[in-house]
Amino acid sequence: MQKKILAVYFSQSGQTKAILDNFLQPIIADGNDVEFLQIKPVRQFPFPWPIPDFFDTVPESVNMIPTALQPWQTKNEKYDLVILAWQPWNLSPSLPFNSILQDEQFKAIIKDTPVVTICGCRNMWINAQEKNKRLLHAAGAKLVGNIAIPDRHINHVSYVTIFHWLGTGRKDRKWGVFPKPGVSDADISGASRFGEVVSGHLQNGQWHSLQDELIQIGAAPVKYSLMFIERKASIIFQKWVDIINKHPQKRKNILVAYRFYIHIALLLASPIILTVNSILVRPFSQRKIKRLMDYYRSVRYESHLK
Repeated sequence: MQKKILAVYFSQSGQTKAILDNFLQPIIADGNDVEFLQIKPVRQFPFPWPIPDFFDTVPESVNMIPTALQPWQTKNEKYDLVILAWQPWNLSPSLPFNSILQDEQFKAIIKDTPVVTICGCRNMWINAQEKNKRLLHAAGAKLVGNIAIPDRHINHVSYVTIFHWLGTGRKDRKWGVFPKPGVSDADISGASRFGEVVSGHLQNGQWHSLQDELIQIGAAPVKYSLMFIERKASIIFQKWVDIINKHPQKRKNILVAYRFYIHIALLLASPIILTVNSILVRPFSQRKIKRLMDYYRSVRYESHLK
């Protein structure tokens, strides 16, 4: 039986759209009716993207302040499944994506509707997905599946390559030494395997075991080191944003300081803090760590998770 699916996406470089297209291949092959909705903000976020302009999105990203969207419409008022293809900015959903989730017209569409989220990212996605969960919960949507497809290179390497790609628009090897930035071509094309699993559940309308099956084939990779960094960094990011909001006239200068702070914190401080934690804390917190990792892989939403 043909199902109606709404595939919603925002993509600057084209990576998110490529992931979505590959994910949808099995679903379309099964004869389902897929409608695309591209999120188009009024304020343009170009690609390539000047690095200072990227950092200028930090306050609004972290506080999830919506940006104005161009008018949009869909063919139907309700769908059998809504697929949301997104990307994190500053440990938060990108501004265009968080804006559509806060749009009253869109919230009416996803209310009481199964939703699958899929993102391509550098490597850190769990904090942004928690914000997605909060917005989806507020809209009354039913999050049934989550897929994260990250850049597989180590944190320090991907941090360098992502800014090379962002600033130049070239997905090539920086200085001929670093690996290519972004999600690999193999992982982009491999998104179809997740679509196969989703398509099976779409036909029978049974969603309760979907995320477990997706996890089994690598849909939501959670690494302890990245989880640890994200949980600490999200608190720090918010403190910087609070300073900016308190002194808006100094926004540009504060963001310059924030940019240098992030470089130092990620490249120098975080490895030291992580090493100390791994020796003094991690061995004695295995139960809590397992609970957190299992939660972040899941589609559950716990508003007061600690």
